[in-house]
This record gives sequence, C-alpha cells and structure tokens, in this order.
Amino acid sequence: MSKPNLQSLFVLGCSHHETPLEVRERLALSPDKIPALLQELRECRDFSESLVLSTCNRLEIYVHARNENAQQSIREILCRSLNIKNELLVAHAYRLHNLSAIQHAFSLAAGLDSQILGETEILGQMKQALATAQEFENTGSILNRLFEKSFQTAKIVRTQTGIDKGQVSIGNIAADLAKRIFGKLQNSRVLLIGSGEVGQRTAQALRNRGVQQLAVSSRTTQNAEHLAAQLDADHLPFEQIHKSLEQFDIVISSTAAPGLILRHEDFRAARRVRPAQPFFLIDLAMPRDLDPSLNKLENCYLYNLDDLAAIANENLARRNAECEQAHVLLNAQAWQLWLQLRRRSFMPIEKNQNV
Repeated sequence: MSKPNLQSLFVLGCSHHETPLEVRERLALSPDKIPALLQELRECRDFSESLVLSTCNRLEIYVHARNENAQQSIREILCRSLNIKNELLVAHAYRLHNLSAIQHAFSLAAGLDSQILGETEILGQMKQALATAQEFENTGSILNRLFEKSFQTAKIVRTQTGIDKGQVSIGNIAADLAKRIFGKLQNSRVLLIGSGEVGQRTAQALRNRGVQQLAVSSRTTQNAEHLAAQLDADHLPFEQIHKSLEQFDIVISSTAAPGLILRHEDFRAARRVRPAQPFFLIDLAMPRDLDPSLNKLENCYLYNLDDLAAIANENLARRNAECEQAHVLLNAQAWQLWLQLRRRSFMPIEKNQNV
C-alpha cells in the first residue's frame, strides 16, 4: 500500500481576525454554493483531498495538496466561486502549512480562535463541514484524521481547562442589551427573520428573559412554520415584513440572503407610525441583512456580530491563564498527530515550526 504524502497539508482562509466586516461580506459563501465549490476542488488535480469551512466569521479551505501549484489553484477556484479579484484574497487571506495547519484546526475546534472565546458552535460547524465534504467524497485519510482528532482535542481542552467558564453567547448578550433598552421584556414584541442557529438561540434567550410575543419569518415558508412551532411563535409571511415593522420592538435577522433585506427607508416609514418607541435591531447575518445606516436613525439601536462579540469578550483578560493552558494542551496534541502522520509519509520535519 502506498503511503500518503503529507508535504502539503494546507489551509487558506479569511476570518474576523484579519478581515473587516465589509470585506467578510464579499467573501461570504452561501450554503447553496458549497456543493459546486467542493466539486470543483475535487476535480482539481493539484490536491487529493479538500474541505470547505464556511461560517459567519470565517471562510477556510483545507487541502492535502499534490504539488506546489495548490495554493494558486485554490485562489483561482475561490475567486471564480465568489466573483472576486485575487488581490482581495492576497490582502486578507492567511496561509497555514502542515504543523501550523494542524495547530490551527485544533485551536479552532476548541473555540480558542473564535470571535467569542470558548464558544462551542464552531465545533458543530466543523463537524458539518467534514460531513458535507465526506458526502461529496472530497476527504480521505489525512483530512478525516485531522478533523476527527481536532474534535477529540477540543473535548480534552474543555475538560481540563476553564476556557468556557464565564463564556457568554451572542444570544445572551443581545438579550441583556434588549433588557437595558426596554426594561421588562414581557410586553416587547420580537420578530425573528431567518432560521439560522444563532438567531434561534437569540430568540430563545429573549424568551428566557420574559418575551412572550414572538413572530418568525423566513424566505422559505416551510422553514418559518417549522421554527415557529418549535419556538411557540407566530408565523409572519416574508412578503409582509416591510409593512409590519411598526408592530415590533426587537428585530433579529439571520438569513442567508445575498444582500440587504431591510433598508433605512423601511424603518423610517415604521418610525412615523411609532416615533417615540425605540427599535432594537440585531443583525446576525453574513453578509449583513440590515442597512448599516440604520444606526443614524433616531431611536434605532443596531448591533451586528462584531459589536456583540466585542461586548462578550470584555472579560477576556480574566481568562488569559486558561487560554495559555489550553494552547499548551492542544499544541502537544497537534505535535503528536503531526508525528503520526509523518510516520505514514516521507515528509521531513520543517524548520522554524513553532510547537
């Protein structure tokens, strides 16, 4: 049996660390585009395995490359898929090889690289990315092993450190902000647009703080009706949103729409009906659903993902010691996997690798 060649385990990615929100919007990959991208990656002769991880805060392509042309091929494929210029990727993308790629995947699964330190949603997103890539037969022994081991390492880190202690979610932050604005939330009316998981969690957090009047809307009627039943909420047809905004105090939007679904003029019209009552707007979408200029409208309080994450990480300094311990654990696990994979290849240890 031939041994797999590990000489080009490689990651190309963009995330909230290096890339501003307005650029991440241009790099956002809608779920319906992932199958075509996986197919194009699979058909490329420059790598034998590939996987796409796309979340609201990052886009990463993992490959096991056959030759030195792999990096250029990934950029070309991504540019075609996203209809962007190569210069945008060059300016904002990071590139990780071999041990550094393993360390990154482990850190990611443990929530150490997340916008909200220690969050667990990324683990589910990585598992889904692996399952999708396996479904399309894009992965093999290298990437399957990398991701499965990253899931195991994440469990070790969370068990042996306090990385997730004191961690607050986007949903809880948004719900607490709503409480500051409206006081008691029993009489607040909430509209959830879209069926994204973060939006659902935010709606549930508001429920837990006393919200009783909740409506759900989605571009797909079946999804909206199903989610409304789950949340014990009303269903508002998507085409009626613009004419119904004045009925709601809090609007949470988390669709996969390619552009804005609610603009400045929509809320300006709603404000004429209720000039003295504030709107609390939570945009959890990537690309954004709500017009950024809404912040300039009187009595409109608009928060996006970056805003909420900044609030959530205010207690970051208190958890630095746990972060350091977590990194020691995951780096040790990454080094073990690197050695295991090297034994199955002829790849020499790279110089200047930080272990």
